[in-house]
Amino acid sequence: MLIVNTLPRVFLFKEKEQEIKLSDPAFNLSPEAVLNFYSQTYPILTTAKIEGPEFIEDAVQYNFVSTIGTKG
Repeated sequence: MLIVNTLPRVFLFKEKEQEIKLSDPAFNLSPEAVLNFYSQTYPILTTAKIEGPEFIEDAVQYNFVSTIGTKG
């Protein structure tokens, strides 16, 4: 018998050298939609890009990386 499990998604970003873990608002949302959802609460995310997914500790991890303050 084959058992299929859905891995939870974790969204992370750094603000002022502190890593913030964001919960998944809805599994049916794309990572881009989750970024837009949280950009209303964290304005720094309006210019962020998405890195991932990475499979870490039985979860799918996405990193939101801000592009503010970077050139090129």
